[in-house]
Amino acid sequence: MPAGTGASYRSLGDLGEDVYKSTTIVDQTQTTGQSVLESVKKAFNFTSSKTEMRKKDPLIEDRRDSASIVSRDRNRMPTAATAEESALLGTMPSDSMDDIELKNIQLQFPALRYLSRDDNSVREERVETDKGSLLVAVQGNRAKPAILTYHDLGLNYISSFQAFFNYIDMRVLLENFCIYHVNAPGQEEGAPTLPEDFTYPSMEDLAEQLLFVLGHFGIKSVIGFGVGAGANILARFALAHSEKVNALCLINCVSTQAGWIEWGYQKLNVRHLRSQGMTQGVLDYLMWHHFGRGTEERNHDLVQVYKNYFERRVNPTNLALFIDSYVRRTDLNITRELDPTRKKEGLTLSVPVMNITGALSPHVDDTVTLNGRLDPTNSSWMKISDCGMVLEEQPGKVSEAFRLFLQGEGYVVRSPRKPVKPTTSEGNCN
Repeated sequence: MPAGTGASYRSLGDLGEDVYKSTTIVDQTQTTGQSVLESVKKAFNFTSSKTEMRKKDPLIEDRRDSASIVSRDRNRMPTAATAEESALLGTMPSDSMDDIELKNIQLQFPALRYLSRDDNSVREERVETDKGSLLVAVQGNRAKPAILTYHDLGLNYISSFQAFFNYIDMRVLLENFCIYHVNAPGQEEGAPTLPEDFTYPSMEDLAEQLLFVLGHFGIKSVIGFGVGAGANILARFALAHSEKVNALCLINCVSTQAGWIEWGYQKLNVRHLRSQGMTQGVLDYLMWHHFGRGTEERNHDLVQVYKNYFERRVNPTNLALFIDSYVRRTDLNITRELDPTRKKEGLTLSVPVMNITGALSPHVDDTVTLNGRLDPTNSSWMKISDCGMVLEEQPGKVSEAFRLFLQGEGYVVRSPRKPVKPTTSEGNCN
């Protein structure tokens, strides 16, 4: 042990009770005006660097530094104690002596998201069909190849696709494609209540209405992009008019008719919507239908946005008609045919299909069933982890998969990612 340090240690032991008294009881005989003035100067110099910090940040208030207190009372301690204290303070960085107190915490809430139209580049048009009129929103240059979207139950093109197609990676598609968002009858934002004598189209009729949409805009063929009920409608359209569909991206698509449990729940929902409006039971079913279970734990903010939307922005009577049509759907009647000689008989979807679901979605088994009925040579099944509503919870993964899917079908889509520059200039791959 160094001599200086050892001497300080022994001096503390020899002083005994006097050391305790000198550090706790003010000894007026040893305090002089000069020592007091010197200690004040030292304390002032030590804390002057913190003055600007207190002025800039009102949330942080500096306490009196322990070194300042020690320096103020340094003249009251024996010489040996002062030497040891100086040695200890000399070995500690000044930053570690900062003692701050958090006085206030203010919660920062994210900007509230509204499921309403806020994109002026989208143009809405009415398309007349033999089963009533449809609202179609067009986004992009009409001279480009067409992507036709169809939404799920309780949603429309705004609440289902607006956030996804405004995602930074999906904006690149607008440079290469034109998006046509189709709304089911009476499901658009601010739609008036349909007349009581209005016969809502069946799922087959909703699929046939797309022929009027293509004819209205002069479109020869489209790439289908559907979710839930909209995916079922696009699949029916592709089965009946395969020459007008280039490819399909189906999310949470059901290919079978409704089971007894689904039929019972949906019939109860239809009754509540018609008689009482958006009840808590209907709201809970819609949240489960779109997000699955445990959504509150995954994304509380997103859950609140859609709960408020279902409660305030959905026409319950029109939604009841759409749900009733969906629950009466028929089976797609498609089967996987491995015999190459019989594949041309049209037993399944002949167009390329990307079948997507979320790992936490209640429709995983339905997508597995659909995948087993598709041709494996022109279809793929994709389950995205940690999500139920894939377009909202995992837009990056869906956009990347969709971009690669389009590139595989021969479409030139510029990647939103910047190319990685090589770290060295040695050699080039030919």
